[in-house]
Amino acid sequence: MTVTAPFSQGRQAPGLPRLPTPPSGWPIGSYGTYEEAQRAVDYLADNDFRVQDVTIVGVDLMLVERVIGRLSWGKVLGTGALSGAWFGLFVGLLLGMFSSAQGMSYAPVLVGLAAGVLFGVVFAAMSYASTRGRRDFSSASQLVAGRYDVLCQPRSAEQGRDLLAKLAMGTNG
Repeated sequence: MTVTAPFSQGRQAPGLPRLPTPPSGWPIGSYGTYEEAQRAVDYLADNDFRVQDVTIVGVDLMLVERVIGRLSWGKVLGTGALSGAWFGLFVGLLLGMFSSAQGMSYAPVLVGLAAGVLFGVVFAAMSYASTRGRRDFSSASQLVAGRYDVLCQPRSAEQGRDLLAKLAMGTNG
């Protein structure tokens, strides 16, 4: 049995390992942000460099949780009702389209919408109540690296390092 990434339709890009493996290659550049590392690889590509030999590696990984706002019962119940309404509307539309009645019936849509709102509010309330006030905020998490190294296979590393040196000095290749 072969395990593939979602949406890959069973094909794998050539040169990619089948199992998680540490990156290989020689460092040809190190950058403080992913955007800078991406710009470096783009510069290599613009200068007809074999970018298939290049890997961007995030080093010193951190999970950063940015607090978005304070939670209240009103926000929790409103968000639960809204997400439940969307799901209920979807289910109701499906039931309405495939019902045996002549034409589109709106009763299943309304029942699905009402049931979705009810269940959304109930599940959101149960989830929020189970925290007992220990997490009264909403947040977004992001995996960030302390630096981004650009690695290259040894056969092309010297050429890549020279090109990135030109980029750092601000000259065109």
